[in-house]
Amino acid sequence: MIRTIAFDVGETIVRDDRYWASWADWLHVPRHTMSALVGAVVAQGKDNAEALRLIQPGIDIRSAYQAREDAGRGEYLDETDVYEDVRPALTALREAGARVIIAGNQTVRAGELLRGLDLPADLIATSGEWGVAKPAPEFFERLVVESGVPAEEILYVGDHPQNDTLPAHAAGLRTAHLRRGPWGHLWAEAAEVVATADYRVSSLTELVPIAAR
Repeated sequence: MIRTIAFDVGETIVRDDRYWASWADWLHVPRHTMSALVGAVVAQGKDNAEALRLIQPGIDIRSAYQAREDAGRGEYLDETDVYEDVRPALTALREAGARVIIAGNQTVRAGELLRGLDLPADLIATSGEWGVAKPAPEFFERLVVESGVPAEEILYVGDHPQNDTLPAHAAGLRTAHLRRGPWGHLWAEAAEVVATADYRVSSLTELVPIAAR
């Protein structure tokens, strides 16, 4: 039985377009350049932050992030960033009796912004708030604690195999790989995804019958 359904954030709940566009503007490069470099590092299986280091070698990402915030050009989210299937799917999942959690690799500020969107979720948390990030096992251990149910009764949904599907599976959770965003599409047919994902979906609404069962 699946009692809790937990969701990654970037390219699962919200689009990453604004995030990368704002970094491109801050570093004074065309947005297409930033997008292409993010795709390149993704294809190589690297952390997407490596795209920033390709543009500005030696960049202190934490300091640059704070400088953007201080300049009034920091993180921002509104309803246009939320994928269209999110509200109806999460609402239906809760109506089916599932506990809904949103938890991904984001900053403390992103957690505040997400909660400000009043999404239909029982808990919204970020790695910045928990002090541990995916794919570390401790992230999923914290998720299990917050869920209040055994790991095998949690379904973790995400687009990124290395951060979502594989470590969640290793932690004993059930997993759903979402074919969305660059990671979701690029790695959708990867052998490790096929082997470890309990479900493979293209829309969050496909999860509703699973929860109902």
